Amino acid sequence: MSMSSYDDAGVSIERGDAFARYIAGLQSSAVGDLGGFAGGIELDLSGYRAPVMLSATDGVGTKLLVARRVGRYDTVGIDLVAMRVNDLAVCGAQPLAFLDYIACGRIEPSLLEEVIGGIVAGCEQADCTLAGGETAELPDMYADGEIDLAGFSVGLVERDERLPRLDTITEDDIVVGLASSGVHSNGFSLARKVLDSEPDEVWNELLEPTRIYVRQLIRARERIKSAAHITGGGLEANLRRVIPEGLSLDLDWAWPHPPIFDRIQNTGSIATEEMRRVFNMGIGVAMVIDPDQRGPLEESVGEPLITLGSLVRG
Repeated sequence: MSMSSYDDAGVSIERGDAFARYIAGLQSSAVGDLGGFAGGIELDLSGYRAPVMLSATDGVGTKLLVARRVGRYDTVGIDLVAMRVNDLAVCGAQPLAFLDYIACGRIEPSLLEEVIGGIVAGCEQADCTLAGGETAELPDMYADGEIDLAGFSVGLVERDERLPRLDTITEDDIVVGLASSGVHSNGFSLARKVLDSEPDEVWNELLEPTRIYVRQLIRARERIKSAAHITGGGLEANLRRVIPEGLSLDLDWAWPHPPIFDRIQNTGSIATEEMRRVFNMGIGVAMVIDPDQRGPLEESVGEPLITLGSLVRG
């Protein structure tokens, strides 16, 4: 086959430029000055004594296949932001800037505009700036209608406010949580296969976007000893990353969880232990706190805390 242009090879510079102009023209306080070779934001460090910059990167995994099946991409951009900014927030950091990477077989404006709309909405919820990104048209790597996403975020935290504060954690501390909105963005390789024959109503429920907890955690970080964003590996594996050696978790697993988890477990005949190992089971963020801080913490985050358990020696 004769190829005489980039367009003949499946890549359109014009489509890419048009989409970039669309993003730059979005009316949102979360959209920065886009279009140059690098994105940036102004930093006011006057209120910091010893600022620490933290960074994080991730994608949304095979949740994208759920979006493709039902033809909806309006929530996965929120997921992309949430996966990054929640990781920063549980470390005590305020996310400042976010960048996205979108790979696709062909730039399809209606699809990508849904994605970028979710990204902007997520940045608004996290009080951070969409500072830049990249949209790559890769026709030999992805088929038309296929996309992949990656997100990158940076944030700042005062050195002495950074979480976890492992040296303050004791066996008398309790573990509390903030509710998830559903499956969030982990466990979809299992969930998709289990629910493959279920109707689109169920698949749309899987697309419920990941909650963003930045505002709650930043307001309350002085009352928290450690916090974990509950992603792949479930509650126990993620919490173990933020408690000191010599202590272990005593979780009661008695809290209510969204019905989608029962649907997955019952349809797939999945053991309870496996469900807890793979999914968040209704908890988006878990926190270790002094028992005396429960009331003040609940007031700070502005929503009910879920009792998860306690720390024990051993």
